Amino acid sequence: MGAVKGVRAKRMPREVREQQMMDAAVQTFGRRGYRAASMDEIAELAGVSKPLVYLYLNSKEELFVACIRREAARLTEAVQAAAEPGLAPDRQLWAGLEAFFRHTAENPDGWSVLHRQARTHGEPFAAEVAAMREEIVAFVTALIAAAREGTPAAAGRGGELAGRDVEGLAQSLVGAAESLAGWANDSGGLTAKEAAATLMNFAWTGLGGLMRGERWTPR
Repeated sequence: MGAVKGVRAKRMPREVREQQMMDAAVQTFGRRGYRAASMDEIAELAGVSKPLVYLYLNSKEELFVACIRREAARLTEAVQAAAEPGLAPDRQLWAGLEAFFRHTAENPDGWSVLHRQARTHGEPFAAEVAAMREEIVAFVTALIAAAREGTPAAAGRGGELAGRDVEGLAQSLVGAAESLAGWANDSGGLTAKEAAATLMNFAWTGLGGLMRGERWTPR
């Protein structure tokens, strides 16, 4: 996310100015942290007065929640839009993962707000992120369930991949994606395509075995 120019803005629609202030807030919260960020700093970066920030959003907490909701909605929309319904489940997952890693790489401040800041400062912030995460988990669960239904070998072995297995796999996959995105952003060592391929090799190749009724067991 590019820097917001700290220049006094001319009169503009309320919606535009709110987004301008939220851009500044996401950048500040993402880089400085929720507690260290100040409303003075956000107002200066947005090019508005501090009273105007409070007029639009009543408190620092309310502003932070608004930032979490906006960044969560943008990330979720990016993932869901990339996974075209006509594609096979594994291709949908690949497209969704690539979109996820691309979005988090291109919006590091927004990802920091979601992945680090919101989760470490308690309620109501953590609950907002949890709601976003559950939406993505439900999306991945549906993809894995569709793949299970379309695999005759799994059905032929008594449906070993049960519904609870599917949900658990989705939870694991989303958690792995979050961790990998955090590491990739910090290290700069992977592109979005490389990160998506890493997780597909790790997860879907293993899922492919499950679809055939194969299970790992300790020897």
